[in-house]
Amino acid sequence: MPQAPANGSSKVRFGPFVANLPAGELFSNGKRIRVPAQSFQVLQMLLDHPGDLVTREQLRSLLWPSDTFVDFEHGLNATVNRLREALHDSADRPRWIETLPRRGYRFIGIIEPTARPAPPPVAPAPPETLAQVQPLTRSWKAAAWAVGISLGIVAILAGYFLRPRSAPDTDSLNPIPFTSYPGIETSPAFSPDGSRIAFAWDGDPASGGKGFDLYVKAIGSETLLRLTHQPSEWISPAWSPDGTQIAFHRLAGPDTGLYVVPALGGSERKLRSTHVPYPQAAQISWSPDGKWISFDDPLPDRTGDRMFLLSTENLDVTPAPHNPDCLHEANLGFSRGPNDFLYVCVRNMSEFEVYSLSGLAGPSRQLTKFTNFPNGFAWSPGGNRLVSSQLTEKDPELFEIPLSGTAPRRLRGVTGAIWPALSAKGDKLAYSLAANRVNIWQKDLLHPDLPAVKFITSTRMQGGAEFSPDGKHIAFVSNRSGAWNIWMQDSDGNNLVQITNLPDDTFPPHWSPDGKQIAFDLRRAGRYEIYIVSISERVPRKLVTNVPHISTPFWSRDGKSIYFRSFESAGYKFYRCPATGGDASLLLTLAAGANSIESFDGHSLYFARRMTHTPLAVLPLNSASPASDVQGMPIMHNAGMWTVVPGGIYFVPQAEPRSLHYYDFITRSTRRIFAIEKNFDGGLSISPDGHYILFSQIDEENSNIMLVDHFN
Repeated sequence: MPQAPANGSSKVRFGPFVANLPAGELFSNGKRIRVPAQSFQVLQMLLDHPGDLVTREQLRSLLWPSDTFVDFEHGLNATVNRLREALHDSADRPRWIETLPRRGYRFIGIIEPTARPAPPPVAPAPPETLAQVQPLTRSWKAAAWAVGISLGIVAILAGYFLRPRSAPDTDSLNPIPFTSYPGIETSPAFSPDGSRIAFAWDGDPASGGKGFDLYVKAIGSETLLRLTHQPSEWISPAWSPDGTQIAFHRLAGPDTGLYVVPALGGSERKLRSTHVPYPQAAQISWSPDGKWISFDDPLPDRTGDRMFLLSTENLDVTPAPHNPDCLHEANLGFSRGPNDFLYVCVRNMSEFEVYSLSGLAGPSRQLTKFTNFPNGFAWSPGGNRLVSSQLTEKDPELFEIPLSGTAPRRLRGVTGAIWPALSAKGDKLAYSLAANRVNIWQKDLLHPDLPAVKFITSTRMQGGAEFSPDGKHIAFVSNRSGAWNIWMQDSDGNNLVQITNLPDDTFPPHWSPDGKQIAFDLRRAGRYEIYIVSISERVPRKLVTNVPHISTPFWSRDGKSIYFRSFESAGYKFYRCPATGGDASLLLTLAAGANSIESFDGHSLYFARRMTHTPLAVLPLNSASPASDVQGMPIMHNAGMWTVVPGGIYFVPQAEPRSLHYYDFITRSTRRIFAIEKNFDGGLSISPDGHYILFSQIDEENSNIMLVDHFN
């Protein structure tokens, strides 16, 4: 009988199976399954190291002592085959155990969470084996704000929610409301003496809810001072060291740029135009001597965001040195003086690093790294720590990241926090706390004058709805049960069922052409993965391919292939692989890009070039012709608000982000279909007969500034 492992585990659950490790027993739906002892030993080792390679040599050492003479190759193959028989698994289409030819095996199923401590390490594999396996085993969209103020679930569902690595908690904080106005108050910044906070607000009746303006409010006072009168998509402020002025980065189409305004009110002055497309790149800092303002801006002829210094004396701009390891460089902050800098390096959407920089001519030095997508940073005085909002398994949370390289610490009591700010003494913390409600609505496209109907709703959030190919069912994601999971109901609104029950968040569902399976994203253990689930079995199976960090799946029209995007260190790549798994073929490499959909004739692949303010492009699949923008189609609001039908494309344009438009393939013209009173959230789906459209809408949009005093 196998012994209980040293990690003290007892039962491990995966799919319909429960493995009682100390007893050497396997159960399926409560019934015991006969498994030979050696096969169970193999299962136990694989379960102790899910997702990792267990080599054939390691299994040989486990099953047969060194003095045992046996036909090892035949014996191990037979042992694994008997285990697969017990699990109803297949080597060709593995659901649980993946074969890595001539190297070993890997458990690829999803283990339900338990209180198991980390298992002891297995014996190291030979160097050449590890080198071969590394590309396979290691490698932001949803909480609103992940790529833009109105992306909502698309921001959660696209790109952005990784489960954080375990980290010790600090003592729970005690935040109190600093603002409680209707609408969204966000992007706080402390005055140098810590007595006032500047912030952006879109709910002032004088602005009519048309966008954000800049306001200042003193701590302990209800007097509100409005500093700007130009509603904008976003505003990120920073105080001058003497407290007399506030610089801010405004996102407002052609008026996007850096501005400055007197802190007690007066005329604003534009310092420089920029081209920043989303709030994450809009944060700015003012140097301690008042001579420089740091900002981010994309370069038109290069990939990613870069960092710059603007002289407050003559408005000259000096670029910071480029780190070739970074796809994006952002949030250049001043550490201990005007020539000591800190910045964030984005390698890809799950690898983030913090670097120090001594002078613009000095080398960069890595200080620490983390994996969750960030939603705002606050550098501490003295530059010894960083407070960051990060998208975790259920909500954005705050982490304190020591720049000494020790593990990040989750700040308890501040769930849902985004855009943190620290006072100059580090004794006060402010952040924005969002409380949105997103529901799924249905609109009659044949009678667009009829009002839309709230179709799928709950007290939690839901989105990403998609009609099944026969129009009988609707799949969507919701966090109504805790984590984001896949749900399904009939198209008449009846028979709601939960398709997945996973502890990690899943992302928008995509139906197979036969309507029997759903492909979806999963973010777990710092990895981007794609899973496929049968709506009858409801047991997710990992799509096994040779490309790591894969996301945003979409089926080919014949059901034989799946398109996906891979996050790479220097950009994004689009691939296609067999729907049953296997090696993928590279189709396209881009600096950015998301959400690909195959044309109905199977000859072309449509894709969004960027996450926000993006053109739609098309790639011919049966020729060597390069990709090109769809002729005559306007810029879209973001990458999650479009869908293809046989005759054209439904989309939300950047110029009218609260309206749905239709682009006709034949006439290459666009017409407006309808408008809504609130903001779209991610996901559009048209019923197969073209009668109805499903869309997500942010029904309630609120955010307040919270204040933590005595933060230290």
